[in-house]
Amino acid sequence: MKRWGIRIGGGLALLLITLFLIAAFWPVPPDLPPGGLSDGMPGATGALRRPFPPMPIPPDNPQTPEKAELGRLLFYDPILSGDRTRSCATCHHPDLGFTDGQGRSIGADGQPMRRGAPTLWNVGYLRRLFWDGRATSLEEAARMSLTDPREMAADPERLVQALKAIPEYRERFDRAFGGRDGSAVTFENIAKAIAAFERTLVSRNSPFDRFAAGDAAALTPAQRRGLNLFRSGRTRCFECHTLPLFGSSDFRVIGVPDLPGGPADRGRAEVTGSPRDERAFKVPTLRNVALTAPYMHNGIFATLEEVVDFYKDGGGRGRGMDLPNLDSKIQPFRLSPEEREDLVAFLYALTDESAMPPVPESVPSGLPVVPRLENPARAVAARFNVGAAAASEPPRAPQTRVVRPGESIQAALDQAGPGDTILVEPGIYRESLVVEAENLTLRGIVRDGQRPILDGEGIRGDGIIATRDGFTIENFIVRHYTNNGIVVPGARGIVIRDVVTEDTGAYGVYPVGSEDILIERVVATGAWDTGIYIGQSRNGVIRDSEAYGNVSGIEVENSVNITVVNNYAHDNAAGLLVFVLPNLESKVGSRNRIIGNRIIRNNGPNFAKPGAIVGNVPSGTGILIMAADETEVTDNEIRDNASVGIAVVGLHQVFPKGTVFDVGAIPERNWIHDNVLVHNGFNPDPKVRAAGLPGADLLWDASGWDNLWREAGARAFPPFLPGPDWPWPVRRAYWRLLQLLVRLLG
Repeated sequence: MKRWGIRIGGGLALLLITLFLIAAFWPVPPDLPPGGLSDGMPGATGALRRPFPPMPIPPDNPQTPEKAELGRLLFYDPILSGDRTRSCATCHHPDLGFTDGQGRSIGADGQPMRRGAPTLWNVGYLRRLFWDGRATSLEEAARMSLTDPREMAADPERLVQALKAIPEYRERFDRAFGGRDGSAVTFENIAKAIAAFERTLVSRNSPFDRFAAGDAAALTPAQRRGLNLFRSGRTRCFECHTLPLFGSSDFRVIGVPDLPGGPADRGRAEVTGSPRDERAFKVPTLRNVALTAPYMHNGIFATLEEVVDFYKDGGGRGRGMDLPNLDSKIQPFRLSPEEREDLVAFLYALTDESAMPPVPESVPSGLPVVPRLENPARAVAARFNVGAAAASEPPRAPQTRVVRPGESIQAALDQAGPGDTILVEPGIYRESLVVEAENLTLRGIVRDGQRPILDGEGIRGDGIIATRDGFTIENFIVRHYTNNGIVVPGARGIVIRDVVTEDTGAYGVYPVGSEDILIERVVATGAWDTGIYIGQSRNGVIRDSEAYGNVSGIEVENSVNITVVNNYAHDNAAGLLVFVLPNLESKVGSRNRIIGNRIIRNNGPNFAKPGAIVGNVPSGTGILIMAADETEVTDNEIRDNASVGIAVVGLHQVFPKGTVFDVGAIPERNWIHDNVLVHNGFNPDPKVRAAGLPGADLLWDASGWDNLWREAGARAFPPFLPGPDWPWPVRRAYWRLLQLLVRLLG
């Protein structure tokens, strides 16, 4: 018996050792989004001079003039369709902005399809094709369209044989792909040639582009006002329709209604199966949008004015649709009739067909080419786009202007040039400001403790929008705006110093898609989202500031290399957030540092608007790191937060089970150490309890095996948190044990 006991004990020990070795050394899948998307380039949301990226060219399909010319002929040749009556240009007609003007394309059977043909202008820059993103390359998209029975209905073998029977095609394929006597005529090469042609469809010389390059007269006054609305925190158009493409490969749920009597269109969810993707569609480019009516994936809106009204009313929710996954950026906003006209006028300024390849008069098959069409929108665009030629002005030295009470700050800004300084006397100025000059300083004069006040009176949208690099603002109070206090989209070299924001809508200070940011000695209160925010940006500092009475005091979102140091966040619903969220242009959030801050008594109500992501944050949160990587949190005083002191969680805590993310969903390599943690987690929010979690100084949802803690004496959940003295095999095995427990406990 004794021997059997030894054998059984030895066997159990061996089994445990084996399980430990498996748990420790079994590879951990990388936390990559589907398809291995790149980082999305933080800072790509809005700078006017944002250059076009290099055209992505697949290694197996290098771009050549011969290949693109062959693709042009194939694009217009009906021989590619099963019945030889339709070409690619039938649904992507050059005179209709490379759409078909139908709203719902007509299929090969002569019946309307579910969706319309999206424009092909600048399509080569996209990572995902079709409204639902089911293709990941132009080559794949061409193969799908050619063989789809509702689109071109081509049989690949018959198509190849038909092209081989035409001497000119045999010669052109061999020249483009390196073959002999037609050997290069293959179905793969047909798709490659069409893709090569589509990569030549680039539109980037519109009136807007000339304005962005420095031609101030390229836009009319109405179009300039419309551009400012487009980039404002009121409409937030620029956050989805990002520059320079004015679109993206991301997918958004905005609540486009289904056509009357038609079936519901699940959109991206048909590809991913993810509940978050129900009714999500790819963000289309707005370049040449004036030529591509009707609008949306099903053509439900006939005019741009109707589209603006749809967004103004709050998207699908404004049409009575119950959409739990409606994008948080889709919120109702006020827009006067004149502002609506200005916004539409700006959209016309994105019109440019200067690089239109010629439509062939004939194709090698001898079949008829689509006829040219009259598009009345071209004449309308010409009436809108009447900006004057740029006046040649000699450079001048920077100037200083002084604004006194009763005068308009905006009038001084309109006369300002690069490098100017605008000094503003103490007083109340009831206006919204737009800054368009580079390297401009807007400085309030402080006299007897008084400083200038920008007052939105509860009716104006944004306090300040700065649209150029090198913007500095100092010594202002910004209060009572409905959307945001200070908005800086896509700029470099920003300084926001000695500013107070009060009751300014969603955000107090809101640089987004920007670089090289300094926010210091700012006091922000009353924001229904975040008082002091840096998002989709890189290289920034928030220091010596105070945030209280907001939903979130300070937030760093999808950003890289941001330092938050020596700030005081108190009496918010949440003190400090470091997030990576899906469906934004930047796909990363890493290398941020949270140092020497006081995060105290953040137990206020969460009064975020419906649908806002921040509305999911539990009241009583000190610091919340969600899906961000390589965040260092050290030397902070974190006390009296009712739910948690510091929490490290993945995106699955917020989004429904089964959600497919375009970002890494797991927090990795975060380092939490040497903070002062006192009396946190004493009365956790119901959201925390519903997740089955207790209150604590430190909370971890067991996502990300390589996060590290060193917090002596802190109350933690789980009770043991991996530290730097744990060997990595032990940390990984412990993480797998926690993962197993999470699954068993549901």
